[in-house]
Amino acid sequence: MKRPSSFLLFFCTLLLSLFSFSALAQEPDAPSPFWSKVRFGGGIGASFSNGFFSGTLAPSAIYEVNQQFALGIGLNGTYNSLENEYRSTILGGSVITLFNVIPELQLSAEFEELNVNRNFDDRLGLEDDNYWYPALFVGAGFRSNNFTFGIRYDVLYDDERSIYADPWAPFVRVYF
Repeated sequence: MKRPSSFLLFFCTLLLSLFSFSALAQEPDAPSPFWSKVRFGGGIGASFSNGFFSGTLAPSAIYEVNQQFALGIGLNGTYNSLENEYRSTILGGSVITLFNVIPELQLSAEFEELNVNRNFDDRLGLEDDNYWYPALFVGAGFRSNNFTFGIRYDVLYDDERSIYADPWAPFVRVYF
């Protein structure tokens, strides 16, 4: 049996800590000034097609410094498989900065570091791959209350190593 990697243990510990702290922050008697400015959100996704499956879970949290500026962190876990071809596991984290130019226009910068582990079917003759991939996204979006949608661009995009098909990517953000 394989031992879990140290990154996986770190990922689970960080996730458990986030949930523990959020539970402590919800005491109705004494809301903390810090926790009243923290918003939780993230993304979940799934894709199916002719033997292909992809699933992603990406929780995140931001701290609203003021009405214009927020800082946050996020985690990312993705599993992909293509029948008789490959399997991949992608784990990582990100740091995000949000700036509301006006209430409806949000600019963002996000640094993401992902560990990509690709395992190919033996009959393909390809060597398995495990590497770290950095991405630096700059983006702009339309914001309405807790919901933002827009487009972002990866300035570090590498078409040979990236898990994304293109440096341009639409996004949807929701924070509660």
